Amino acid sequence: MLLAIDLGNTNVVFALFEGRKIRARWRIATDPRRTGDEYAVWLSQLLVLEGIERSAIDQIIVSTVVPRALHNIKVLADKYFGVTPLVAGEGAADYGMAIDVDQPRSLGADRAVNAVAAHARYSGDLVIVDFGTATTFDVVDFNGAYKGGIIAPGINLSLDALVGNTAKLPRIAIEAPRSTSVIGTNTEDQMLIGVFWGYVAMMEGLIERMKREVGRPAKVIATGGLAVLFDKHTTIFDAVDPDLTLDGLALLAERANAQ
Repeated sequence: MLLAIDLGNTNVVFALFEGRKIRARWRIATDPRRTGDEYAVWLSQLLVLEGIERSAIDQIIVSTVVPRALHNIKVLADKYFGVTPLVAGEGAADYGMAIDVDQPRSLGADRAVNAVAAHARYSGDLVIVDFGTATTFDVVDFNGAYKGGIIAPGINLSLDALVGNTAKLPRIAIEAPRSTSVIGTNTEDQMLIGVFWGYVAMMEGLIERMKREVGRPAKVIATGGLAVLFDKHTTIFDAVDPDLTLDGLALLAERANAQ
């Protein structure tokens, strides 16, 4: 079985694959100080709850945008599973695609893995929107080459900045406004309209500009935790693929096995 680990800025997602299907997934807050031993205690308990023996895991792959946390994941893999983990973008887990930007090494592993997975799953030119700590917009051409993109503050970061830098505005949850009106009549509604519909307008405007620049029809693929929520309130997405990053890791592991 394959253990795929997506190590992001906010959370680490562990997904257990049987073939190319996810059997189980778990999430823990990202903390570069968390040791391999701590990961092992937490993960071992979850495996027991799923009725899975640790020895069933014979391959591990990890992508990370937090380099300081990678060492402890490697310790987890080696010490507790007896496996040398694949690292997305390195060695046998190379992305296998052209990265047509000024500094290819600066491309985040999550964005590169998304690009690999999206090109394998969808045809033609693509715009990939990933709702994470930051919201990223990435363009992949019909040949599978990564052409560049946009990094915007994630909606929760935007809300944190708004609440943290004002004296009287309250903390609110990210959700769709109760009314379609964009004229709020109380503070909470006005904040929610500004954050939610403002974010929708930003996405729609940026994607329209990106499509014009691509110059060919492009599918828009959304992934990340808030993709489903926004998909209910805009028509810009051609597909919502919540497991795009994890599927990309599984694809890279499969390719590594075939070498």
